[in-house]
Amino acid sequence: MDLGLAGKVVIVTGGGTGIGAAISHALAAEGAVPVVINNDSPAVQANLAVMRDKGQGFGFLEMWLDSPEKCRAAVEQTVAEFGRIDGLVNNIGVNDKVGLENGTPDEFLKSVERNLWHYYSMAHYCLPHLKASKGAIVNTASKVGYTGQGGTSGYAAAKGAQLALTREWAVDLFPYGIRVNAVVPSEVDTPAYQEWLAKFDDPAGKLEKIVRNIPLEKRMTTPAEIAATVVFLLSPVSGHTTGQHVFVDGGYVHLDRAATAE
Repeated sequence: MDLGLAGKVVIVTGGGTGIGAAISHALAAEGAVPVVINNDSPAVQANLAVMRDKGQGFGFLEMWLDSPEKCRAAVEQTVAEFGRIDGLVNNIGVNDKVGLENGTPDEFLKSVERNLWHYYSMAHYCLPHLKASKGAIVNTASKVGYTGQGGTSGYAAAKGAQLALTREWAVDLFPYGIRVNAVVPSEVDTPAYQEWLAKFDDPAGKLEKIVRNIPLEKRMTTPAEIAATVVFLLSPVSGHTTGQHVFVDGGYVHLDRAATAE
């Protein structure tokens, strides 16, 4: 199926590693031009090399979006290089474990800032260009915004806010033909997740306990499965879909654990 994304310019924050890299690869495979915004690292360069070796178009802006000024600069540099913006994937974030008991009010505010403010800033500065292209926004959220996790108040607050903003922006922007949706992952097999597992005395045992609660096939979601949904939501093929929270999690959040347990 042709998703109608050839030549479209899509900003992907955190697009050089993990879920973001999978989104960048999926966009490039459709003929779109992902503009990767990421700190530089060997892993980022390896992912960019894959697209380069395939002759796919892409952009790379080496920066961390920790201020509105950097977000504005990222948008301006994208337009200066490519002339347009057709989509925005707000993806970058970190589960920094700033909890109610183990954190302070100042740490909580900083956690929300690092996980939320740039979602708003990027959408704000992209908006004039998305109006011109009748583009789309996809926000990468998390099950934590629905289920809680414990010990991560800042991240949970930010993810809940991202889900609320998805629907708020969908209302704001439908007069311009701009669609806004969120993808909601749960347990995704990324390098960062593998690093987290490695901290346990029995990583294999910990993983087995996690996947036991994932109804469909008792396995982690792959980054490519998240990316496929994001690319669909960006595309005109999903042209009448807006304000949605799309769960790609093997039924983890919504299916009855008792009914699906072995």
